[in-house]
Amino acid sequence: MPKPLSLPFDPIARADELWQQRWGNVPSMAAITSIMRAQQILLAEVDAVVKPYGLTFARYEALVLLTFSKAGELPMSKIGERLMVHPTSVTNTVDRLVKSGLVAKRPNPNDGRGTLAVITDKGREVVDAASHDLMAMDFGLGAYDAEECREIFAMFRPLRIAALDFDEG
Repeated sequence: MPKPLSLPFDPIARADELWQQRWGNVPSMAAITSIMRAQQILLAEVDAVVKPYGLTFARYEALVLLTFSKAGELPMSKIGERLMVHPTSVTNTVDRLVKSGLVAKRPNPNDGRGTLAVITDKGREVVDAASHDLMAMDFGLGAYDAEECREIFAMFRPLRIAALDFDEG
């Protein structure tokens, strides 16, 4: 897929100028538009890296989460909670990983109705290889140094706290 030609101007800056003329100075409009565009760019770059492994970034995140768990397994409900996604999305993601042989499912012995997702040896190999590739391209953030990445993380933390992603205490 060929890369689109660059515009001769910054369309978000232009939109900001026009916005100011029409509705006044609202810096949050340019900020949200920049964030959304950055998300599109980063997701496309990261998905391109994990695609050869049969993954999307969502599936990669689920594998990483299982890798980080003590026993390599988690209840489906915990996966949704930790990844902050709807249960239907978790089911779809895990089912795709099962079809790829990267995850297995088994009944949760602690909850008769629940299901555990369990990372397989093949899943561990794939997540390790994909992680090395993502680290090699700085997760798409190569335009920033380590300190700037920490600043980006810190900048978005209050937004995540306000959204009740986690309890700051």
